[in-house]
Amino acid sequence: MSADVTTFQAEALDGRYRLLVDAITDYAVYMLDPDGHVSSWNSGAKRFKGYTEAEILGEHFSRFYTPEDRQAGIPQQALATAAADGRFEAEGWRIRKDGARFWAHVVIDAMRDPGGQLIGFAKITRDLSERKLAEQELRRSEEQFRLLVEGVTDYAIYMLTPEGNVSSWNAGAQRIKGYEPSEIIGQHFSRFYTEEDRAAELPRKALEIAATEGRFEKEGWRVRKDGTRFWASVIIDAIHAEDGSLIGFAKVTRDVTEKRQAQEALDRAQQDLFQAQKMEAVGQLTGGIAHDFNNLLTAILGSLEIAKKRAVLGQNNADLINNAIQGAKRGASLTQRLLAFSRKQDLKLERVNLAELVREMASLIERTIGPGIEIATTFPLVMPPVLSDPNQLESALLNLVVNARDAMQGGGCISIEARRQTVGAGQIKELSTGHYIVLSVTDEGEGMDVDTLEKAATPFFTTKGVGKGTGLGLPMVQGIMAQSGGALVLQSRKGEGTRAELWLPIAEPEKTETAGTPEKAASTPFLERSLTVLAVDDDALVLMNTALMLEDLGHVAIEAHSGKDALRILESGSVPDVIITDHAMPDMTGVELAAHVAELFPDVPILLATGYAELPDGVGTGLQRLSKPFMQSQLNDALATILDVRKP
Repeated sequence: MSADVTTFQAEALDGRYRLLVDAITDYAVYMLDPDGHVSSWNSGAKRFKGYTEAEILGEHFSRFYTPEDRQAGIPQQALATAAADGRFEAEGWRIRKDGARFWAHVVIDAMRDPGGQLIGFAKITRDLSERKLAEQELRRSEEQFRLLVEGVTDYAIYMLTPEGNVSSWNAGAQRIKGYEPSEIIGQHFSRFYTEEDRAAELPRKALEIAATEGRFEKEGWRVRKDGTRFWASVIIDAIHAEDGSLIGFAKVTRDVTEKRQAQEALDRAQQDLFQAQKMEAVGQLTGGIAHDFNNLLTAILGSLEIAKKRAVLGQNNADLINNAIQGAKRGASLTQRLLAFSRKQDLKLERVNLAELVREMASLIERTIGPGIEIATTFPLVMPPVLSDPNQLESALLNLVVNARDAMQGGGCISIEARRQTVGAGQIKELSTGHYIVLSVTDEGEGMDVDTLEKAATPFFTTKGVGKGTGLGLPMVQGIMAQSGGALVLQSRKGEGTRAELWLPIAEPEKTETAGTPEKAASTPFLERSLTVLAVDDDALVLMNTALMLEDLGHVAIEAHSGKDALRILESGSVPDVIITDHAMPDMTGVELAAHVAELFPDVPILLATGYAELPDGVGTGLQRLSKPFMQSQLNDALATILDVRKP
């Protein structure tokens, strides 16, 4: 190959390289002579240094450096290093033509001819201002965050290694836990836990949960350097690298001892308030019941005292005894109200014709409310019977009418109405889905404000004043409705009167009696034969009264003052026809006595005399009961029923 061809090829290759270098715009690529003067200039150099080729060729490259770098001889040192080592590389501030500074990454390579003679330098500069600014912003942010964390004193904020060793410590951690950074960094964080928590391995479990779920949060006792305990709210967050590997934990602890103590104090205050409210309720109940019972006892004692005097003189005292009996019945009715309120009274649910019940109560209602009040009734022509206890329903209706009368001091009209209503799922929270008859009592009184309406059915709440009401009227009605599957609904607005609604479930249709079905006896006859009855009661007065009733009915009464006493009588060979026992007795209850008797004498029937409120749910199931207080006729009916039940 000829020399001319070789020269041509070399020049062509040099031209291509020149075109390549000149096309680069992201890098300043240019040449320097051995003294540092610019001998070539590409478009990239022009773009971010601002000089045209004509302006910069022949100029010394030191003009790109800052005055302080030129004064320190940095440009000469860079060339000297490149000449000595073959290469110089650094980052630093450089200056554009307009005086603006930029952060540059610089590489200077020494160029030598084949003989090793230095012929110049190749210089490549890259503008890294954006990266530099990002790094500065990151450092500034990290510094601010560091200062923030270190400046927080209400929270202990520190880092843990994956093993749980402390790797950082802020001022809050030092204040709360008492350790200096030099004392605690490198130590395991479990030293902050109580001995019992360490024994239960709570520190290890906390890190495991944080590592698995990403976060652990809990409150508990922690220990300071001086050994004192404090109640802490703790959060542990797992910290992962970009590849997902666990690199440690961030732990934040707050001393919430004062908050806990304040909450405990609030709880105690609320408990004290609740206790005070209970005592106030008991006081209201006591005042109301004492007022009513004092009236009843005055009538009973007065009647009996005069009857005793008349009896000595041989005079007729039947009216006085009847008066005492009526007073006692009213006392029993008051007790039933208490039981109904507590929902401890057994209801005898049966089919009730509401229209007939209200008609039969008409004279009673009129006598109760007096002549100044008008009663208006509205009933459908055809209305199915409801399922309820007729006696308790009468009491509930009378209670609502009396409340309506008391709400109309100046007289007015009380409307008693009934309508059929269907309840869907969730319409009334106290009621299940089904068909109901709504019996309502509406007055024209002043009505109730929202606060009074909310409290109206609250036990012991009354607007009638101390000693004029027990505050059990509406709760009693509410209890009766709940036990019969219905509900009490009150509607009232101030100045517009009050409407009280009894929602009563419609009774299922009666099953047609088949041929041969015995008809239910219209009434329970008196027993024709004499019985031996073992009466058991720890109250001597009640026991004597029960024995007298039995003897007056022609039976033989054996008295026992306790369950153990009754068992001794039975084991001695005196086996009665029937046992009547109280339930609430010391050492052995009536239900427990019945269980013993069922084992020893399974053929002896047992009648449990109780006020129902004494029996928890499910206790005494299957035993025949006699509600206290009871009359002689009720005692006779119970005896006849239990013996009839046991007939083969």
